[in-house]
Amino acid sequence: MATKNKTYSIHSIIVLIALFIPLLVTFTKYIGRENNEDINYNKPNLTGIVISDEKAKFTIKDWLSGDYQSKEDDYNEDHWAFKESMVRWNNQMYYNLFNQIRVNGFVTGKENYLFSESYIFAAFGDDLMDEKLVEEKLRKAKVVKDSLKRKGIDLILAFAPGKGSFCKEFVQDKYVHPIKNTNHNLFIKHSKKNNLNTLDLYTYFEKIKKTSPYPLFPKFGHHWSYYGACIATDTIIKYIEHLHHVDLPACTWNEIEVVDTARSRDADVLKSMNLNTWPNQNMKLAYPKLLFENDSLKNRTRVLTISDSYWYDQVYMGVPQNCFAGGQFWYYYNKVIPSPIPGEKVEVWQLDLKRELESNQVIMLLYSDGNLTGYGNAFINDAYELYTNPKAYYERNAREKVIKENSKQIRDTPLMLKKATSFSNSERITLDSAIKHEAMKMAGLVK
Repeated sequence: MATKNKTYSIHSIIVLIALFIPLLVTFTKYIGRENNEDINYNKPNLTGIVISDEKAKFTIKDWLSGDYQSKEDDYNEDHWAFKESMVRWNNQMYYNLFNQIRVNGFVTGKENYLFSESYIFAAFGDDLMDEKLVEEKLRKAKVVKDSLKRKGIDLILAFAPGKGSFCKEFVQDKYVHPIKNTNHNLFIKHSKKNNLNTLDLYTYFEKIKKTSPYPLFPKFGHHWSYYGACIATDTIIKYIEHLHHVDLPACTWNEIEVVDTARSRDADVLKSMNLNTWPNQNMKLAYPKLLFENDSLKNRTRVLTISDSYWYDQVYMGVPQNCFAGGQFWYYYNKVIPSPIPGEKVEVWQLDLKRELESNQVIMLLYSDGNLTGYGNAFINDAYELYTNPKAYYERNAREKVIKENSKQIRDTPLMLKKATSFSNSERITLDSAIKHEAMKMAGLVK
């Protein structure tokens, strides 16, 4: 009998040790020192997940309100010793057993293709806008174009292909149905109707799809492939040269390296899947070795690009510096790249819009079809009001300043951004809408 009790006791101890190992590791390996700085060795190396690095600071106010406990729980949850391993194994299980990916808004397709679900909806017209809204937006764009043209500035409306539309044949059958109309068709129709400078990369990519020697979209990436981005860059440069009557530095390549492992952003969705083991990529992808013409006399046409994430490829390539006289990239008409203040994050609302616009020779809006419902974000409305009723524009900006300051604070603070991201997911709204809601809440405008 004594032996049985002893065995039971040993088993209990083993179970308790197993249960407390993560806790023990968490509290014995939080912080180290390297180069006179505190280093958190438990910070999980996960892509696309907001992690708060700041531990909760104890105050009586936060303790009584419960905020301190909530912040401390969030921090401990993010920095749990085995969080990265558990996330990766959990994601691996869903991918291997159910062919599901744990990336918000993304789904699997045929032959291991990965898609943003919203881009599939765009491809089949499921996000179709009211045509009158498109017509009104582009009517305003025509006014902006004419206002800028009087100052010698050309406005270009560019439309990039989305992966859902370009790779329809790899979309799961449950999404496929006859297409009545798409936002791309509406925007092209009314852009031409208003005699806007229209660069339709969407249609051009469809035209060269069958003859392209290398993939224009990768299996495991969200954007056009690196090779596709090079083709787009060459096309954009030639279009601007023709429209603006200038000679820009050439972007060429004499050598292409073909590999079967994705580089650059050609596996950006795969990285965000946070798997323990990556699947075989089994796709030959091309990587041209770019050569930029080094001619300072040609590199004088400053091009401002307002775009979604598609333009990041050109930024990483060095196109704005080498071909567009250092022209900025306004990411979703929000983040300014590169920042005009080194070391600080600057957003468009902090700039003098009129002065910034008129310091360029060309302004290009470049959005993929999955983002056409928010084409240009607020740029077209802002620029239209700026040039038709500047008094109203500046008064409105002054009223909205607090909301924009709060929104920037949320984006720059991991813990606040994490909260907004959770609200976005729970309410099934865009992250920008969630951030604005939280910013208005901070200002006391909503409960």
